[in-house]
Amino acid sequence: MDKRVALISVVLALASCKGPVDQAASYDSAIALPDEARANPDNWPTAKSPAELSSAATEAKIDALIAQMSIEQKVGQLIQADIGSITPDDLKTYPLGSLLAGGNSGPYGDERAGPAEWDKLVRAFRAASMVPAENGVAIPVIFGVDAVHGHNNLPSATVFPHNIGLGAARDPEMIRRIGAVTAAEVAGSGIEWTFAPTLAVPKDMRWGRTYEGYSSDPEIVAAYGEAMVQGLQGTLVADQELAANRVAATAKHFLADGGTTNGKDQGDAEISESELVSQHAQGYPAAIDAGALTVMASFSSWNGVKHHGNPSLLTDVLKGRMGFNGFVVGDWNGHGQVDGCTVTDCPRAINAGLDMFMAPDSWKSLYENTLKSAKEGVISAERLDDAVRRILRVKFKLGLFDEATSVRRDYAAVGAPDHLAIAREAVAKSLVLLKNNGSVLPIKPGARVLVTGAGADSMAMQSGGWTISWQGTDVTSKDFPNGQTIWQGINSAVSDAGGSAVLSDDGSFSAKPDVAIVVFGETPYAEFQGDVPTLDYQPSGATDLAMLKALKAKGIPVVAVFLSGRPMFTNPELNASDAFVAAWLPGTQGAGVADVLIAGADGKTRRSFTGRLPFAWPTNARSPVEQPLFPLGFGLTYASSSNLGMLSEDPGIDLAKAVNAENFFAAGRAQAPWALRISDAGGDREVGTTPIASPLKLLASKSVDVRAQEDGKSFVWSGKGSLSINGPAVNVSALADQGYALALGWRIDSPSKGPVAVSVSNVALDATKFAKSSKSSDILITEIPLECFEQAGADLTAMGNALRIESGAGFAMTLLSAKLVTTSETTACPSAAS
Repeated sequence: MDKRVALISVVLALASCKGPVDQAASYDSAIALPDEARANPDNWPTAKSPAELSSAATEAKIDALIAQMSIEQKVGQLIQADIGSITPDDLKTYPLGSLLAGGNSGPYGDERAGPAEWDKLVRAFRAASMVPAENGVAIPVIFGVDAVHGHNNLPSATVFPHNIGLGAARDPEMIRRIGAVTAAEVAGSGIEWTFAPTLAVPKDMRWGRTYEGYSSDPEIVAAYGEAMVQGLQGTLVADQELAANRVAATAKHFLADGGTTNGKDQGDAEISESELVSQHAQGYPAAIDAGALTVMASFSSWNGVKHHGNPSLLTDVLKGRMGFNGFVVGDWNGHGQVDGCTVTDCPRAINAGLDMFMAPDSWKSLYENTLKSAKEGVISAERLDDAVRRILRVKFKLGLFDEATSVRRDYAAVGAPDHLAIAREAVAKSLVLLKNNGSVLPIKPGARVLVTGAGADSMAMQSGGWTISWQGTDVTSKDFPNGQTIWQGINSAVSDAGGSAVLSDDGSFSAKPDVAIVVFGETPYAEFQGDVPTLDYQPSGATDLAMLKALKAKGIPVVAVFLSGRPMFTNPELNASDAFVAAWLPGTQGAGVADVLIAGADGKTRRSFTGRLPFAWPTNARSPVEQPLFPLGFGLTYASSSNLGMLSEDPGIDLAKAVNAENFFAAGRAQAPWALRISDAGGDREVGTTPIASPLKLLASKSVDVRAQEDGKSFVWSGKGSLSINGPAVNVSALADQGYALALGWRIDSPSKGPVAVSVSNVALDATKFAKSSKSSDILITEIPLECFEQAGADLTAMGNALRIESGAGFAMTLLSAKLVTTSETTACPSAAS
């Protein structure tokens, strides 16, 4: 008999049969909430986890285990660590309940590991968790990943369009099939839990996670949420574990992550309860009724109170009114944002109704502090047992206590041909035709086609964030040999139809083409790194528009294929195109684009345009969109005969004022419209989210965690080099007159051995003294008045260079922020740099 079965048999002797599955346990009534952040459950829709989620027999097993478990084991169930900060041996001392692989984590440090390596890692942790403690109890860990558009962590896996594209397809049945494919591939690599689906209803498209939402329409989100849960988990059956090719779903992020003021990621939804319910809650009853085993709390707040610490939402509404009987997991150290908490100490979150902390790198101290809170009664025994019960309930439903868990392993499922075919179908159905003047589409058989644009042959741009890595910027075609870039798909289809296609990096050509297809759009991003100040596609340096205009000026019909994670103000690009296709972030099956754009030898396309806008398309750069150019649900077909006239190119806002002129660097990246570059004598390179070195490798940069995930950028000098933040020329002379200063938030990791210069508007001042005055763990705030740069000759009426830091070998520092701030202190100006 398997030791797990034997263990359960022993402890069952202590159990009595439990009645109906519990719903909401009481929470700490001492948690104070302002009236505007206290939900009234009577105002919310009802739901109920299916009875098939558990049974009296399962609850009896859970009773028995809880009766036997030590308080250390119980607390351990509440903690989830990232594989990058824990080893299987750690479980001997810290009996944690869960592991995750974050967006930049891979088995044994390999982000590009295959399914066998993932499976090996999961089995190693599970085996370690199943070594019985002195009391004879062992609880298996549950392992989760962000499989949010297919099993996107694995090379050669099936990667679907991001949710915004799926929302355009208006096809819940296809969503169910996509969920089943994703589950089969996740399970095929030994994993049993995905953090999907996202049920956000984005209302301000400046939000960097807009593309993770299916639509701004709550009804679409609800229908898709239900379908995706059913696809991932299958239908729950009484007294049966999930099938070996199914995984636990996560309805996320509870709640209103898409409703924050100004679309700020992890921000505050300053809205009424009625709007919270009608616009942002509708996906959850559908997902719960479908049997979602887990729900993830949102980073964000409702009227000033973080969701991780709001008991009226987590307990009264979610577990009470909505009858959710699975468990609630937090987001990446999200508990640390709760008032009175840190990432290593937050009993309030558990008392509010959170069941499992997501503590990727804070797990050890968090475990110790949570154990202390449990022993001292700060977390009651009732609340602790309720959280443990919910977690064990899901583990039983997944079959983690049974020997049969070994069958959750099917490497051949990853990237299976029939899975890829569904992804290709999804790409075609996601495309939305916004303009087709002169019926330039479809491309006729035998045509000479020029294909150009930054996105034409870029697997990274068409796949977007959350692909291989968190930000997805380093993806190449080598990662997906079973995929096609959009160029590759078009080239094959044109050739099959008797035509010819040429790929051009810059739009040049030797023989005039019959038509040009320009593929362009946003570069990859994820979460807060995608927040933007306006919806203007290219507020400065409109290189893509220039290419469209240049081709059209030569008498070439132009088809624009726009890759983006949100609708954007693209009136100039629409005017410069004969046809315009919103292609969203289609994933790895670029042939799906060609299936709709390119006619075969018989003059017919493989598929027609059927996609409809999941969000309204803006008529200007303002957000939220009040007067759309194209409404929600708009989408032309090949049968449509209307032509689109010339559009106003007025962005509707004063871009000079709208341009972010005061905050250059935050959250680990340059803030739009500013760009970060590093340079040495060999040239310069733009810095994204992946590690990079200057051309002669005299300056290296990478993202690092300081206070939050990838919130800093480290720079190490091995020779003379500089980092620069540049953008459009803005007038900040008035700010200098008002006493503003350049404020650097930085940590000196290795003091300079030579001079350090800081520049604004290309005028350098000597900052060497600031770069030598820090302990390695200190974060310094260095302020240099703008008037100091002005007095040294800087032209602040046209500041295109917001910051430059120059140094030489031996200097190392981490940049956390760079912005202009008001200052009342009198600071002596540094001397000019030599």
